[in-house]
Amino acid sequence: MDEGRILLDGKPASPKTRVWGGETVEVMTEPDPEEVAYRAEPVDFPLVYEDATLLVIDKPAGLVVHPAAGNWSGTLLNGLLYRYPDLAGVPRAGIVHRLDKDTSGLMVVARTLKAQTDLVRQLQARTVKRHYLAIAQGVLKRDGSVNAPIGRDPRNRLKMAVVENGKPALTHYSVIETFARHTLVECRLETGRTHQIRVHMAHLGHALAADPVYGGKPGLLSDELKAVLAAFDRQALHAAKLALVHPDSGDVQQWESPLPEDMQQLIAQLRKEVA
Repeated sequence: MDEGRILLDGKPASPKTRVWGGETVEVMTEPDPEEVAYRAEPVDFPLVYEDATLLVIDKPAGLVVHPAAGNWSGTLLNGLLYRYPDLAGVPRAGIVHRLDKDTSGLMVVARTLKAQTDLVRQLQARTVKRHYLAIAQGVLKRDGSVNAPIGRDPRNRLKMAVVENGKPALTHYSVIETFARHTLVECRLETGRTHQIRVHMAHLGHALAADPVYGGKPGLLSDELKAVLAAFDRQALHAAKLALVHPDSGDVQQWESPLPEDMQQLIAQLRKEVA
């Protein structure tokens, strides 16, 4: 009604319009966004590997993987259907696992139902290896693991949290380089929960740098570093390595993605802070 799509005797109606009986009401409907979400659209995304069975994509930060509320178009799924029309016959256009909108890096897409089923089983069996590079707030002294269940945050349903009745989640982390007030870590997933690395690192007290949802206060920073972090505009997280058993050949294959430019610039500034 607010959009003028309800007419009463040919004229736009308002909530206060009186009706007496006998009027003609017209409602100009719009398609359900979920019904049109699976449309092919030209969406650009980098491809690092392709064969008849699977695709490996180096997803840029800012690209949504799957249509959902607030992002019914312009997603990776829409782009996959445009570039590979045959994926319309595979559930979710072959998407096997997801990355957050603002997380960059590697993800695999199956081109056949058989391959998708196989890769989902590999994820469940934990034979798919996913290594991420992340910049955490604070200085981590040693390697470790976080084995803590994850579920919806009872105080904020838009967030995830470590909760007693959550799903099992296990993250291993290794210290790569320490800075004055940050640490570059490699995180290895055993499970694939929503926001897992971000939630687990925040649970440790080392939220990811620039994380708009789970990040805490980074402490005293130089003006230069504050400026770099303000321009970063996403959590400092990149899916750097992906390894799996090829569903057809049975060979173990591995791919690597270099750090994107924004993370390289942030690390360069963190090294300057140390100097």
